[in-house]
Amino acid sequence: MSAAGSGSAHDDDRAGPARDDRPSHREPSTRIPTTSPEVDPATSAPDTRLPAHPVTRVFVSADSAARSVGADEVAERIAAQAGDVEVVRTGSRGMLWLEPLVEVETPEGRVGYGPVAPEDVDGLIAAGMLTGSPSIAGFLGLVDELPWMAKQQRVTFVRVGVVDPRSAADYQAHGGMRGLRAALEMTPAEVVEAVVESGLRGRGGAGFPTGIKWRTVLAAEADLKFVCCNADEGDSGTFADRMLIEGDPFTLIEGMTIAAYAVGAAEGYVYLRSEYPDAVTTLTAAIDQARAQGWLGPDILGSGFSFDLQVRVGAGAYICGEETSMLESLEGKRGMVRSKPPIPALQGLFGRPTVVNNVLSLATVPAIIADGPAQYAAYGTGRSLGTSVFQLGGNIARGGIVETAFGITLGELVNDFGGGTASGRPVRAVQVGGPLGAYLPVDQFDLPMDYEAFSAAGAMVGHGGIVVFDDTVDMAAMARFAFEFCAAESCGKCTPCRVGAVRGAETIDRILTDTAGSDRARNLGLLEDLCELMTDGSLCAMGGLTPMPVRSAVRHFGEDFHA
Repeated sequence: MSAAGSGSAHDDDRAGPARDDRPSHREPSTRIPTTSPEVDPATSAPDTRLPAHPVTRVFVSADSAARSVGADEVAERIAAQAGDVEVVRTGSRGMLWLEPLVEVETPEGRVGYGPVAPEDVDGLIAAGMLTGSPSIAGFLGLVDELPWMAKQQRVTFVRVGVVDPRSAADYQAHGGMRGLRAALEMTPAEVVEAVVESGLRGRGGAGFPTGIKWRTVLAAEADLKFVCCNADEGDSGTFADRMLIEGDPFTLIEGMTIAAYAVGAAEGYVYLRSEYPDAVTTLTAAIDQARAQGWLGPDILGSGFSFDLQVRVGAGAYICGEETSMLESLEGKRGMVRSKPPIPALQGLFGRPTVVNNVLSLATVPAIIADGPAQYAAYGTGRSLGTSVFQLGGNIARGGIVETAFGITLGELVNDFGGGTASGRPVRAVQVGGPLGAYLPVDQFDLPMDYEAFSAAGAMVGHGGIVVFDDTVDMAAMARFAFEFCAAESCGKCTPCRVGAVRGAETIDRILTDTAGSDRARNLGLLEDLCELMTDGSLCAMGGLTPMPVRSAVRHFGEDFHA
């Protein structure tokens, strides 16, 4: 969900007592080594002496990021030159700096080569790529054993980059549908309580417990209920929703169907942003296949339960990432925030009880039901249980997807997984949680990635987007951008957001043009008063969270406002 759709009206104080006795995300000894000029620690293979075997299948990502750097041309060239070898298009493994990544199937596992340019294909095939040869430039070794992959705990993304996203048979062969089949053997209330026990929380700003929301909808009396998936992924530095839908759409369909069974819903909608045309095409095709398989529609899997699903494409408004604005848009109205209460769980789409969750929450549900809530809750720390999908972007050497248990530190993600900045300059700031998230300095890199720790630090985990900036960034300009962004994307319904964002940008301008510094202290005080007003007076998180990046920039990088 967008930061604007954080659902901040739901406080997390009902998530249960702290559970710090849970196992942490991993032992310190498993950390990825720091980058060296000679060896890329994220992709250095532990064994480059794999035996050569002829292969029958080659895997090339059809993810939008991979396609943007030539993956389609690579796949077409391999198909033209490789004879009887089957070329399978998958999602991305998440190592975006290695795309286009080519994986060849061997008895030992999938061996990777990357990045592979279209003009490289003929030479690689001639040199033995299709036998898994290690003596070729770009050889990575067994993909599952690369440090980047091996140090993760993939639950939500376990099939992304592995399966053909348009094959229902491939989905089942890799464990798909176990969750739905298990759920249909349980009562709806038992399914809801399993989600509560797992500790699964929404992947928005507030991190509201998913099971508590489901419990509310289940208890509500209505002639019709809905399940809505918020896939309007508008936050800067976030792309996990898109990658999951493009790489494993059936897991989202399965999760939404389980949710519908659990609360008694008959209809579901995926609100998907128009900027994701490949995701729209992939998900629509998967829904058609699911209906043909009996996974959607009347009498699902012979259970007597009926549920169907449709895709609705948004028109590009950031505010529609806020859950009530999304519901307004789904009803055919202008996307504007609703006042709460009533909450959508009681009066949502068309005034009916509605489950509104984001992609990652719903896509995690099948694993929880299939393997049991205790297995999922064994990950994480405190009240932040399970795993989260972190997205590394901005000025970073190795951008991509990292799914790991809550509790990993910000520094481990940026330095160990991400390899520091792409520019080679020192990291100065990291923004976590989208354009309305806080800017954090390097001296806070020991901050664990969990909801409570970030809240105590005046920040938020949000959707897990992490955007890195080097030491050339102007943090006063970044603070001003937060106000500009809010002014452009506000729905305009409430005055603190609509007017406050414009006045905020004007106030920063006065601070930066006050060369004598005579009014700087007064204007900084005015800026803080404005931030307080927007935080306390805005109807939703669009205006309520805009002060977070501004305040963090002033607090941690105050010198940029005095230059």
